Amino acid sequence: MELRTYLLIDQMQPQYAALTGKMTNGCVVVEGMAELVIEIAPASDIYQVMDAALKSAEVRPGGLSVERRYGTLEVHSDRQESIRAAGAAALQMMGLNENDRAKPHVVSAKMVTGIDAYEAQNINKRSFGGLLLKGQTLCVLEVTPAAYIVLAANEAEKAANITLVHYRDVGVFGRLYISGTESEVAIARDSAIQEIEALTGREDQS
Repeated sequence: MELRTYLLIDQMQPQYAALTGKMTNGCVVVEGMAELVIEIAPASDIYQVMDAALKSAEVRPGGLSVERRYGTLEVHSDRQESIRAAGAAALQMMGLNENDRAKPHVVSAKMVTGIDAYEAQNINKRSFGGLLLKGQTLCVLEVTPAAYIVLAANEAEKAANITLVHYRDVGVFGRLYISGTESEVAIARDSAIQEIEALTGREDQS
């Protein structure tokens, strides 16, 4: 197996948890929960990994997706210890360790200040989080592998008073959309990038 993403989130922030709960197909999440996200290849092996995680600890399954190349799972719990136990069991089942994951990279971080009302509305049509308003600053952050974008979303909300507009965590690139004042968005962007770049792992050649 190729471990694309292995990520533990200690405490889900209010907007991030609300948006994740809205988008998930499994058990919903609430703020304050801890979370484990794993992405692997081949995609269909993710079922065995989820099975190992669920049988090892008291965790709830939030998401399970299988695409052409990658499979992704999400589990969560009120207890960080349970998430760590589920993660350890998943790694053991795969015969891997945390540092076998692909190291994430920030692909781009674009800011648009004083956004036009029509552009804001077009973005709002495709989003599931808070509303982007005319005149605000929008930041679109892209990372690879895609699933690491959830860390960026959670950390951005921790760092500054921003609106979490949307995130997409599947495919080749993960994308995060945040809005607010220019200064607050810049703080959130920088914090998210710092957290992504601090993660260790192998260099991904795919």
